[in-house]
Amino acid sequence: MTKLMEDILKQPAELSKTLAYAFEEGQDAMTQAARIVNDASAVYITGIGSSWHAGMAVLSIFSLGGFPACLVDASELLHFTQLPDGAALIALSRSGKSIEVVKLMSKAKESRAKVIAITNTADSPLARAADVVLNPEVSFDHIVSVTMYSTIALVGGLLASKVVGASIPCLRDSLAKSLSALNGYLPGWQTLIARSGWFQPDVPTYFLARAGSLASCHSAKLLWEEAAKAPATAMSTGGFRHGSQEMIAEGIHFGLWIDGKQTREHDFAVAEDLRALGGQVMIIGRDVPKDSGNLVLSLPQTPENWQFLVDVIPAQLAAERLSHVRGVDCDSFRVCSYIVENEDGLIGQLARH
Repeated sequence: MTKLMEDILKQPAELSKTLAYAFEEGQDAMTQAARIVNDASAVYITGIGSSWHAGMAVLSIFSLGGFPACLVDASELLHFTQLPDGAALIALSRSGKSIEVVKLMSKAKESRAKVIAITNTADSPLARAADVVLNPEVSFDHIVSVTMYSTIALVGGLLASKVVGASIPCLRDSLAKSLSALNGYLPGWQTLIARSGWFQPDVPTYFLARAGSLASCHSAKLLWEEAAKAPATAMSTGGFRHGSQEMIAEGIHFGLWIDGKQTREHDFAVAEDLRALGGQVMIIGRDVPKDSGNLVLSLPQTPENWQFLVDVIPAQLAAERLSHVRGVDCDSFRVCSYIVENEDGLIGQLARH
């Protein structure tokens, strides 16, 4: 078993641990963070890599709750954005040491912005500079961010839910049930993926999703690149329909997340047309007909707007499977550092020096 697979399979337990911590030892910090957000002149969510993708899920909870917030890539925020006076900065980083996030702390201080750190490293530069720290309190992944991605998205989503006035006790119970159900779904997903002919070594892949599942969509793209060393593209399902569909050709692969409520019929129509035009479609969603795609991975029930918390896991399993089909090592990086602590070039620091 690969280290990546070990990390994927431990997620239900790790997510449950994070959920419990957020409502117990971490409750005071969560309340303080929500107060900072509510008092802010503007709210920015930032991160880089998988943490930025987790920020997409956090933004979706704010947006669906009618609370204005901006999601900006940490590098773009550092170099090309002026933080307004009195802003709140929700900074997501598994290590708290990524160079762009670390440099942002000086910019936040100069702008008198309050910093909420969502990080798993309490003694990191990010945590030390923050006004409040929300820690997932879980074990680190071997190399590719899977548990770190999903637990950071969970903590950020809980903060956003508290700010928008969700019923937090009910949410906790519903999330706990969803996470408990995951263990019953994992073996079925693994079997379907192992037996599927959808996986091919050198085929372009497009990932399409909406709302919070855009976080899973972009996370899958990064997993394709990091774990399977394969190129991929991620974008919104709606955006794909405005020109990008011109690239469809026989055999091209698509990963499509079916929206839990708002746009299901639209998304099923997209899946049907993709297949009619020669595409090979993997579908991830709840209550999805088995014949609606070439590979269909059905999800457990989740609270409304929280499908993103579980719908990334089938994609993680798929990326691990593709690494075997392509004959590459999903447990090591060839070029990238585990933590990017330098803004220069592409080659990992260990390889460079």
